[in-house]
Amino acid sequence: QVRLVESGGGLVQAGGSLRLSCAASGRTFNNYAVGWFRQAPGEEREFVAAIIWNGDNTHYADSVKGRFTIYIDDVNRTANLQMNSLKPEDTAVYFCAANFPGNLLNIAAMKGIEYWGQGIQVTVSS
Repeated sequence: QVRLVESGGGLVQAGGSLRLSCAASGRTFNNYAVGWFRQAPGEEREFVAAIIWNGDNTHYADSVKGRFTIYIDDVNRTANLQMNSLKPEDTAVYFCAANFPGNLLNIAAMKGIEYWGQGIQVTVSS
């Protein structure tokens, strides 16, 4: 069974940092794109960042550029999102997802997504 499981969320003060992890299991994700998305209450789900599992290319939403970094830990089979300089407007449920064939623009547009995680809460207090 293919699973994406998020961890690392929680409550943090504005200006702080969190690292989210998306543990991938059940298949190889080579040539998949893995992305992070978020959804605040009453809002549409939006793209945050994406990476090709076995590549170096990344893509970020303008709102997180320079603050968030996405990277793969292939040993532990996790796609991670390092979030620095957090703002209250970053508060949301964060989801990871994967699409194939891996395409950063497609996953940013939520096209071709095969797998979603269940989501994890991130709350940034002011």
